[in-house]
Amino acid sequence: MQEVKDTITKTLEVKQSKFIAYLTPYSNYNKLLTRLKLENPKARHFVVAYRYLNEFSQIVEHSSDDGEPKGTSGKPSLMVMQGNDLINTAVIIVRYFGGTKLGTGGLVRAYSDAVNLVLQSAILKPYVKEKEITIKINYTDVRMIDYECELNKIEVYNKVFDNDVSYLLRGSESNINSFLKRVNRIVKVV
Repeated sequence: MQEVKDTITKTLEVKQSKFIAYLTPYSNYNKLLTRLKLENPKARHFVVAYRYLNEFSQIVEHSSDDGEPKGTSGKPSLMVMQGNDLINTAVIIVRYFGGTKLGTGGLVRAYSDAVNLVLQSAILKPYVKEKEITIKINYTDVRMIDYECELNKIEVYNKVFDNDVSYLLRGSESNINSFLKRVNRIVKVV
């Protein structure tokens, strides 16, 4: 499985109709869709498809034709994502109607081509299951923990300085396990 790194956009034109495809991490999906609807008030359709992993590591998929004939836009877009084994990724295709009807086959081709076009330019990274932990340490160990986090490619999402120091950490399971082996004598996992 792989996921997209950043939001990218490409435009496909078919018989004067414009298909503007946006490929984005799923975490950006709702915000991007809202923004696109505001920025493109004259667009005819906002076709969407997404795939993500839920908290039980199950793949959740959804697609919407948004007024296009049933099965001609959302489902083909989702199928391109499935074929490329994308996860935690969404695609939004903004369509401006050009005056010429494309027919069902033409719509399927156009939406599939738009998603493939944006995929060709996307930077994809392999999906890595991440783990989140909270640790507590003494003030004297902060520099060492910061160094170990950097060394093990673990992201520090939050630090709280109280009687002791709490860290909220996120990284791949193997990196977290490696980190904990190296610092097990000075950290307390909460």
